[in-house]
Amino acid sequence: MGDKAAEAAPRPAEPLTDSVYNSVRQLRADAWSRLADLTHHLAAHPSSRPVPEETAEQLEELFRLLTPIENCWASPGRTGLTELRRLHRTGDLTRLARRADDMNRALGTDTYHGAPPPEAKPYFEVLVVGELDEAEAADMRRELKQLRREDDEFVYELVMAPSHEDAVIAALVNSSVQAVVVRHRFADRSQHDTTVMRRFFEGTAAEGITTATQGEQGEERARLLGERLHDLRPELDLYLVTEASVERTAGTLGRRFARVFHAQEGLLELHLSILHGIGERYSAPFFTALRAHSRRPTGVFHALPVSRATSVVNSRWIPEMVRFYGLNVFLAETSATTGGLDSLLDPTGPLREAQERAAETFGSRQTYFVTNGTSTANKVVVQALVRPGDIVLVDRNCHKSHHYGLLLAGAQVVYLDAYPLDQYGMYGAVPLEEIKRKLLMLRAEGLLHRVKLLLLTNCTFDGIVYNPSRVMEECLALKPDLAFLWDEAWFAFARFHPVYRRRTAMAAARRLTDRYRSPEYAERYAEHRERLGDDPDDEALLHHRLMPDPATVRVRVYATQSTHKTLTALRQGSMIHVFDQDFRHKAAETFREAYMTHTSTSPNYQILASLDLGRRQAALEGFELVQKQLEQAGVLRDAVDRHPLLSKYLRFLTTPELVPARYRSSGVDQPLRTGLARMADAWEEDEFVLDPTRATLHIGLTGIDGDTFKHEHLMDRYGVQVNKTTGNTLLFMTTIGTTRSAVAYLVEVLVNIVEDLEERLREMTPRERAAYDRRSAELCRGSAALPDFSAFHEAFRPGGRTPEGDLRKAFFLAYDDSTCTYLTAEEVAERVAEGEEIVSAGFVTPYPPGFPVLVPGQLINEAALRYMDALDTREIHGYRPETGYRVFTETALKELTA
Repeated sequence: MGDKAAEAAPRPAEPLTDSVYNSVRQLRADAWSRLADLTHHLAAHPSSRPVPEETAEQLEELFRLLTPIENCWASPGRTGLTELRRLHRTGDLTRLARRADDMNRALGTDTYHGAPPPEAKPYFEVLVVGELDEAEAADMRRELKQLRREDDEFVYELVMAPSHEDAVIAALVNSSVQAVVVRHRFADRSQHDTTVMRRFFEGTAAEGITTATQGEQGEERARLLGERLHDLRPELDLYLVTEASVERTAGTLGRRFARVFHAQEGLLELHLSILHGIGERYSAPFFTALRAHSRRPTGVFHALPVSRATSVVNSRWIPEMVRFYGLNVFLAETSATTGGLDSLLDPTGPLREAQERAAETFGSRQTYFVTNGTSTANKVVVQALVRPGDIVLVDRNCHKSHHYGLLLAGAQVVYLDAYPLDQYGMYGAVPLEEIKRKLLMLRAEGLLHRVKLLLLTNCTFDGIVYNPSRVMEECLALKPDLAFLWDEAWFAFARFHPVYRRRTAMAAARRLTDRYRSPEYAERYAEHRERLGDDPDDEALLHHRLMPDPATVRVRVYATQSTHKTLTALRQGSMIHVFDQDFRHKAAETFREAYMTHTSTSPNYQILASLDLGRRQAALEGFELVQKQLEQAGVLRDAVDRHPLLSKYLRFLTTPELVPARYRSSGVDQPLRTGLARMADAWEEDEFVLDPTRATLHIGLTGIDGDTFKHEHLMDRYGVQVNKTTGNTLLFMTTIGTTRSAVAYLVEVLVNIVEDLEERLREMTPRERAAYDRRSAELCRGSAALPDFSAFHEAFRPGGRTPEGDLRKAFFLAYDDSTCTYLTAEEVAERVAEGEEIVSAGFVTPYPPGFPVLVPGQLINEAALRYMDALDTREIHGYRPETGYRVFTETALKELTA
């Protein structure tokens, strides 16, 4: 019996605080799971024997760990922990185990707040900041519950935060918090030891967390807290309850607080305001209108036979169309723009309202929905801002839509070179020094007035993220009216996390606009000008951090986002976000014409409705979903890096391998490994950072190239999809839809592949093993050096001494077959080696990497040929080995330059 009792006792566990976690949510989940297991062991312990001291210590340690954490949640919350402590103290171990199990299960299934879906109303939590004792808190909860009505759309519970510190921490760790009520009195510091939680986000919010309101009184304390909460989570609805003069207070707190209430006027208006605020974000006007339309009986006498499903429901030959897609898809299909619906080309009703809500959610001044992808969104913006002959600076390895958009607009293109990562067959991002050098070169030739747009990809396919504020500020110092297009196709989710947000185009635009309006900036700019002198030379401008003149600077920023890629939307659902101080009088009409040019008169309403719902989801749970996305990225990295077999052959590339040290002033190597604290430091300071949700897996040691690994192993054998490959890497992304099960399956698949590899290695002959070793060594060295952009041929370079090229002229010249010929790779190499100028007549784009190695009008050089020769890829657009390169004839080039 003694042995069995000993077996029933739990074994000592490693302290949770010593484990590696990427979020408080992960730590909380594991703590509750361990608490449930421990109480089960206690319940099974013989009542005749005292509880082992070690077990009691483990239980007490879990209670201590969870106490400051549960203060941030309504359930189980402080009340749940108090109940468990009482049961343990009274010795009711059976009920203790049952209640701990109930609470743990409710947390795991997200059902602790009421009925399970779909019966449950949407649930959220309200953070109440103020020094309330237990009786006052209970009275407030009771009064607000009494105000609930059966027809309320939502239900909420309260979380009490006695201090500024508690409030900030709760807002950061509890994604269920959707509204904050700030009362007139609250402390600065928490009464609990918050060390465990603070280490996850010290840099995001806790810098000055307990001193921000010290020494301040009343309204100013509330204002400072409101500013802090808004910076962290701008979607939160903030309310103030005060005993001061509400009329005067409302006029001094600015725009952060939605309403101000007097403490002695009851809670009804506060309750209704809270529900109304959530209702505003919850509203999806276009989806609601489309759903209502689908339920109306109508007579269809226009195009679209599938509308109302009339062409399919009675068909003998395509009944599976309805069975597969569902009836609602067809009931919602229409060409109508009235009767409760709206026109995408000229919205005045629910679609216009949906776009306005999206603008508020994403921090823009205007937002436009696009139903045919970010490729079209990019062309719209370029055509709106660029006239034929205007100069545009653009990252050469950007998405193909930019190259085509620029040639359609007639832009004079200056290609910018990103820093290469030759060992991994990929480019990084364009250094700020490269951008400034090109601007200074154009200024020296008197061409700066023609430079209209800078176009960059943020973040890149491989996860390299710019510092938009820094880039725009220094460029505006050289050209104060320069417009910017940030291609954020893969970065739509970034708005909804306090660390990521600062690196988005819209947040940077707001930050710069506010900065340039402040008197403090004017003083700093005057000092800056004095330091630089009246006529600084180009070297001084190149190597100093520049500041624009607040009297002349204009912030003109556009961002295109593939909502469908990183948030919830149907395929090709994208958005254009605008923060342009000159939009109304400089760009509104041209933007409208560009939008008309590229937007279908028959847009897909289901895509538009999905954008509306995706915006709703982002506004209400984007913060939570992005947190989980980050967690899964950390779990994936840890699972591979710590696996004894996988780590022999596979490793995820870290920040130093993808971002050279000269671009990382913070010195942070792997941001995610230390939680968000040091990540925040890097994202504030560094020129480039690495998005942790992009995981680049190096596979060189397997001896299998990326293309083969992707298709023959992951896709064909296991159905695992990856975004991108190079010769020796695979790019994995975690998204808001990535689950723990998906990560587990990927790890299982990788283990299977590596186990098969090990078995093959064991059975190889010495000759086969030598070949494998050579192959893996070759893959680890990487491919041929990535080529920089060579130059445009002089026939397409109107400036002569400056690098801008007429892409459009070259592109359309190739429409005349008499100007072009085909040369094999060997023939091109021979002629280039002899000093002859060979000029590409089209785009040559290998997949991967997916950017043009050659563009129309570009001189083909040895670097490009070496790179193309070293490529081992199945898909190259614009080049076929049997015909070779399409190039301009020598006669055509001579005629152009005569």
